[in-house]
Amino acid sequence: MSYTDDSEIGKSKNMKTKEIDSWYLENLVDPIDKTPLTYIDSDNRFMSTSGNFYPVVAGVPVMLVNGIDQTIELAQKTLDAANEKTDPFYINTLGITDREKDELKDYVASRSQMTEFSIDPVVQFLVGATNGILYKESINRLKRYPLPNLRLPDSSDHQQLLDVGCSWGRWCLAAAQKGYAPIGIDPSLGAVLAGQRIAKSLGLEIKFVVGDARYLPFKENLFDTVFSYSVLQHFSKQDAKLSLREIHGVLKAGGESFIQMPNQWGIRCLQHQIMRKFRQPQAFEVRYWSPQELRCTFNELIGDSKIDIDGFFGLGIQASDLDLMPPKYQVIIKTSERLRMLSKMLPFLKNCADSLYVRSVNNVKN
Repeated sequence: MSYTDDSEIGKSKNMKTKEIDSWYLENLVDPIDKTPLTYIDSDNRFMSTSGNFYPVVAGVPVMLVNGIDQTIELAQKTLDAANEKTDPFYINTLGITDREKDELKDYVASRSQMTEFSIDPVVQFLVGATNGILYKESINRLKRYPLPNLRLPDSSDHQQLLDVGCSWGRWCLAAAQKGYAPIGIDPSLGAVLAGQRIAKSLGLEIKFVVGDARYLPFKENLFDTVFSYSVLQHFSKQDAKLSLREIHGVLKAGGESFIQMPNQWGIRCLQHQIMRKFRQPQAFEVRYWSPQELRCTFNELIGDSKIDIDGFFGLGIQASDLDLMPPKYQVIIKTSERLRMLSKMLPFLKNCADSLYVRSVNNVKN
């Protein structure tokens, strides 16, 4: 695959950011020791007072930690790619199959300018991995962005919301439309740059950082809300707890986290556990938590917590995407929504919901 420098794609390949958004200068810290950062304009990277360096790609700080076990392979690929800058889409850093990467390369090579894409090409191929199994048939067939309904109140004063594991930014986009000032963080450089492109095309102010949920590179007490969807469920329980401690640290006193997790006793979740014979999960496989375990863990590491239902019959089911689904999946989505509404009168249904939200209030700072 090649790109010509006189195209929009070619221009993005050679783009060097000479100015960094002041928000990053004011609010980023070293993800390991939390020491302040200095931006070195000549090298287009951050340096911490402890001597660590973090590159900036297309205006996005890459705050991943080198030399540690990563939660997902693409994090190391991002670290390797951040200094190469050979592919403006950073396709090798995306969480898709090798076949899908090849198809994406062919897809972008068939166009000469970004204006020829009605939907960002990265999202066209990443949607199945980010949104769930129901979206597999939507790969390279999207007619609109599948933006979910964020079940949080509108923000009239642009409260800062951190989206942990944002990928291409669907929840950040939904939050911006509700009045929040979103900041998305994810280990995939290619996904984050896609989110940046989409936000710009929609005229939405969203900031993105490449980073690790276990080592959040932000000042303490910074965010009003921390959100995360379909992310911590893939971590070992030890790593998930590390992330929860980091979330507690960056939340303001009185701030709230709203984090989606899988229910060990959900009908579809039980089916998956039976299929893998209840063996210990490996790599990025889903880890299942009981509602009681979730409540106790989040109470301990963040603050007073309660459980809400996200959905039934799977993870990632969104009623807002009903029109994107074939009829067989529309039935699943509609039934899930009916059960979710019914649970307001029948709270015991939480015990068999597959996808849960844990809502926690940080009422005490360490």
